Amino acid sequence: MKKDYILYLFIFLNFSVFSQQEEWVLGPFERFTDSKPILEKNEQSVFQDPISGKTAHWESMATFNPAAILRNDTIFVLYRAEEKLGEKEIGGHRSRIGMAYSLDGLQYTSLPEPVFYPQNDAQKGNEFPGGVEDPRIVETEDGVYVLTYTQWNREVPRLAVATSKDLKTWQKFGPVFHQHKEGKYLDRETKSGAIVTKLEDGKLLAVKIDGKYWMYFGVPNIYLASSEDLIHWTPVENHEGNLAPVLTPRPGYFDSWLVEAGPPPLLTENGIVVLYNAGNSGNIGIPELGNRVYTGGQALFSSEVPWKLMDRSEVPFIKPELDFEKSGQYEDGTTFVEGLIWFKKSWYLYYGTADSMVGVVRTKE
Repeated sequence: MKKDYILYLFIFLNFSVFSQQEEWVLGPFERFTDSKPILEKNEQSVFQDPISGKTAHWESMATFNPAAILRNDTIFVLYRAEEKLGEKEIGGHRSRIGMAYSLDGLQYTSLPEPVFYPQNDAQKGNEFPGGVEDPRIVETEDGVYVLTYTQWNREVPRLAVATSKDLKTWQKFGPVFHQHKEGKYLDRETKSGAIVTKLEDGKLLAVKIDGKYWMYFGVPNIYLASSEDLIHWTPVENHEGNLAPVLTPRPGYFDSWLVEAGPPPLLTENGIVVLYNAGNSGNIGIPELGNRVYTGGQALFSSEVPWKLMDRSEVPFIKPELDFEKSGQYEDGTTFVEGLIWFKKSWYLYYGTADSMVGVVRTKE
């Protein structure tokens, strides 16, 4: 009798967790593009680099890690494009941000030149020679597009912000924390800024909670910051004045090595749904998943207290399964989620594969 009770209790608890997750988790997602990437490198694309003055084959190495936004019923995907510079390792090439568009979510056309890149401007010292990487994008209620991205000068990766009204002409504002405590975090690695949004009239718009915008950021832990204008950000710190992690790796799970903010989080009736990238450690994580493999997880935070974790997925909702997701620069495999839109009554989620290509999955209508 006691054994039966324990068994029923076990089943009930697991069912309860599953039901609770099902209530707030985004998805499920499915692949729908014939198991092929939607964007790949193009060795023929050329661009006159404003700093070197030379012709650059700006997407000759890889195209990956995409942001996405919906504008006038057209999908725009902003992706990291790497120019191959010899046989350098990951991080040794030069990145710019290209843009592709789609009217149906199936076929994507890339613009011939990048839309965002290092120039002879005030941010050159932060962005050259490594470039600009890993964008996330949101829209404001006034129709302004806010881009968060990583500046990589091959010394310190810095999370930065820029704005645009047309997705082509951008104003750079530099590192997001450059005014905080006299630049306390200016020379510390910061990246992956995901600004909280809400779904309104079919668009994901930046939303204020308790009078402030909020942004999840960072790796190998995820941290939190707030802003009144989406330009100047203040990180959430603990009583000692240090960054306070709100999501951390978990030994024994798919996210045992690292966690990293994904696409813009979504404010829902259940709370703030944060899609995040998860790295697995083969020895303390899930051995059969593989070492250093990137999958995707989801976490639920309080809509009133954005640093309060309410729930968290037990298993990844997306992982490398197809050939193009496990081959390329990062052979261990990645499904690195960064872009999210609502299109034709479905969620479209854009992700980078093996630091080399761009894929997309969607929910069923």
